[in-house]
Amino acid sequence: MRSSRSLRRLAPIALLAIALALAACSDPQTTVDPKSDFADDIQFVYLLTFWLGMAVFIGILALTIGLAFWYRERPGRVAKQIHGNTRLEIVWTLIPVVLVVVMAVPTWQVIADSSKPAPDDALRVNAIGRQWWFEFQYDLDNDGEYDDLITANELHIPAGRPVTFSLLADDVIHSFWVPQLAGKVDMVPGHVNDLWFTPHEDAARAEAYLGQCAEFCGTAHANMRFRVFVDTPEGFDAWVANEQADGAEPADELAQLGQELFLTPVWTLPGGGGGILGCTGCHTVAGAPGAVGKIGPNLTHVGSRSTIAAGILDTNFENLVAWISNPDREKPGADYNDDTARFMPAFETVLTREQIEAIAVYLLGLQ
Repeated sequence: MRSSRSLRRLAPIALLAIALALAACSDPQTTVDPKSDFADDIQFVYLLTFWLGMAVFIGILALTIGLAFWYRERPGRVAKQIHGNTRLEIVWTLIPVVLVVVMAVPTWQVIADSSKPAPDDALRVNAIGRQWWFEFQYDLDNDGEYDDLITANELHIPAGRPVTFSLLADDVIHSFWVPQLAGKVDMVPGHVNDLWFTPHEDAARAEAYLGQCAEFCGTAHANMRFRVFVDTPEGFDAWVANEQADGAEPADELAQLGQELFLTPVWTLPGGGGGILGCTGCHTVAGAPGAVGKIGPNLTHVGSRSTIAAGILDTNFENLVAWISNPDREKPGADYNDDTARFMPAFETVLTREQIEAIAVYLLGLQ
């Protein structure tokens, strides 16, 4: 009995501690701070559903407590037996119907609005889900050719301008989800899904909005992330101009060595027995002769990106060395074998530490 009373006294303290702990949490993928028109619509439907549900909860709770008090057992009182009440039954049938209609109508309206074609002046982007990273192809002049600018895992869009995405996948089903900007839409092989939204004017900021694949797609699904930077119109134009330029030339001898190693077509395994395809077999660096691979991310300006490995590692020298040495160690599932040659090999099996460091220096210089 004593322990039971102690537990009852501790319960409010425990609830308060949990509430304080949750209040200190920060969620960078929040849905309650929308930064686009599409996210505003989703938030409106969510709040409508939440408050209607809260009203039902409070109403039923209050009614339950009231009835329990009014009709509680008392000396000399005999319970009244009621067998059916048509009016009451009609009322409690109509109330849920009205609530569902109130939620359904705006939901249908949001679905209809989001399914309309994007405005003619919208920025057009192909977003392609791959195992396990995202590629973004821009059609800047609206000619239907998505080759004006190609980047990976970091998307830049201008504030205040509609952006329309053609969502594709080249292997399995992925999903495009940026909670503060757009709801989840699947990327299905052999099928194109469309999504468009307009970032708010005040959405422009230096900090990225975090996106993620939200459809289980294999071993490294949880590490398939991307970042969306909403720039001012002027900032977006400056970013485009920099991205369309060729990759920077090596700045020193170590970077020159890194470029030479990067451009090596095939490395022979120690002791013979075959070789490993070089970086140019998978990656493109504009302006670097022979670096025209399409299997892996475009690395033309990889040094200016905030992250590597689909958003799981900050872009710095140590992380680049670790990633080139053995990507599977940093991102399980990103290994290379004969059956899945799209993945990156562990170059520590054919290169020395010094050679890997030279390649890392070269890549960091691609600003």
